[in-house]
Amino acid sequence: MPTNSIIFAETRIPHQRDYGGVVFPAVLSPAATVSLTAAVKEQKPWLDSLLHKHGAILFRGFDSLATASDFNDLVEAFGYEELPYVGGAAPRTSVVGRVFTANESPPDQKIPFHHEMAQVPKYPAKLFFFCEVEPASGGETPIVLSHVVYERMKEKYPDFVEKLEKEGLIYTRVLGEEDDPSSPIGRGWKSTFLTADKAVAEERAAKLNMKLEWTDDGVKTIMGPIPAIKHDETRQRKIWFNSMVAAYTGWEDKLNDPKKAVTFGDGTPLPDHIIYDCLKILEEESVAVPWQKTDVLLIDNLAVLHSRKPFTPPRRILASLCK
Repeated sequence: MPTNSIIFAETRIPHQRDYGGVVFPAVLSPAATVSLTAAVKEQKPWLDSLLHKHGAILFRGFDSLATASDFNDLVEAFGYEELPYVGGAAPRTSVVGRVFTANESPPDQKIPFHHEMAQVPKYPAKLFFFCEVEPASGGETPIVLSHVVYERMKEKYPDFVEKLEKEGLIYTRVLGEEDDPSSPIGRGWKSTFLTADKAVAEERAAKLNMKLEWTDDGVKTIMGPIPAIKHDETRQRKIWFNSMVAAYTGWEDKLNDPKKAVTFGDGTPLPDHIIYDCLKILEEESVAVPWQKTDVLLIDNLAVLHSRKPFTPPRRILASLCK
């Protein structure tokens, strides 16, 4: 049986970081002509351990991936259970199988750092992104290790972090009836809860411990208090698992005021200067992954936050969420 070194070559990208000898992210390219999907089936345990060690893996240069269906086959090859996109904020379109578009908000808007669906109790453990059409320019996906952010914030703002750990966060978002593609958080309530029936929406919201307050043209969702800091049991470290900076700096559209989108769990407002300093730390510690056609980025959602830079079209990134 071929070893992983015969199939995969560990390569580098610009601005890759090194934390105590562990590079972030890991980057794998083909060491021989090989189908990535077949290679994954053969090397799954090794790839799982690599993901656990590095937090994210970029697969680059695998020409066997050309279409959304190829990407769906690859996701299936990993064997992770699918997580339906219920409760998320981003406008998305289903493409094929377990694959849908990444956030479809306008290209001139950046998407702030977040763990996927950190504002709801049921969030994915792993995320896949696939570059079907590489950007004309820009459009990188910056990623950052969550425990590094926690450690820096704990050192600089111990009282703030202590209150976060004690109180958690409350997230508030107003949803229209239909999707608003002009907004990065424009997913309407019908898409959010995968139903047009208000009673069913309320049932599904209740399962997420989310409160709904119906309005004339939509619904206000209130989630929390929900923990903002988690303990990553498999790595034995605390992580900055929240959408605080994303909500406070990015949840803005005709229905939402970002300053009201997130508060401490006791309802008190968050200190503006600390939020923006946290954003600075996220940016300082991040690696902006530049997309090339057929790239696949696999992210451990418990270890890594991600974001999106503005871009010049065309750019088409597909995604899949897994338990």
